[in-house]
Amino acid sequence: MRSQRIKHVPSLATATVAAALLLSGCGGGTPQAATGPVSPTDSASASASATESSASPSSTSSPSSQASTQAGPALCKADSLTALTDASGGGAAGSVYMQLILSNSGTEPCLLQGFAGVSLTAGADGEPIGAAATRDESSPVADVLLAPGEAGTAVLRYTQARNYADCEVVAAAGYRIYPPNDTASLFLPQPTDACSNPEISLLTIGAFEPK
Repeated sequence: MRSQRIKHVPSLATATVAAALLLSGCGGGTPQAATGPVSPTDSASASASATESSASPSSTSSPSSQASTQAGPALCKADSLTALTDASGGGAAGSVYMQLILSNSGTEPCLLQGFAGVSLTAGADGEPIGAAATRDESSPVADVLLAPGEAGTAVLRYTQARNYADCEVVAAAGYRIYPPNDTASLFLPQPTDACSNPEISLLTIGAFEPK
């Protein structure tokens, strides 16, 4: 009787294990965790969390909002002021004391802060004559807030030009007035004598105060 060789057929389980080993050997990357299907509840929760994160306001305010909060009234400028003097302060020892009055002729509040620049001049467009006013710093500087129509005052002293023996007397048409921290000026007509000598100062100006 002839013997027969029995061929062994690999079982399904054996083939599955072999295939798994083959795939594991070929893949060079790091194994990744398996991800199962996302349930509708998990998806909705993630979406709500993202929406809440994007909608929540920042705890830090923007620079523009901080600047607008801190901003106050603008400084008073020449184009929104009118000037006049009140000489009721009298005089002494050849000097005349006046109140220099600047009024807010604009539509918004503004701030007078410190000293005006004042000089005698030959006209509205003329050059200054002699030395500009020196500052009288005996009183502290104050912030003077002017609503529309309100005014601030500063003491202006004029010393008679002819009190100075070496004064080269010339005629001045009035005062050129620069509001504090402004490069534009006002002209106040008020004819008087001036000294053309640049070293002689006939004018003294104090800091502005509320009227």
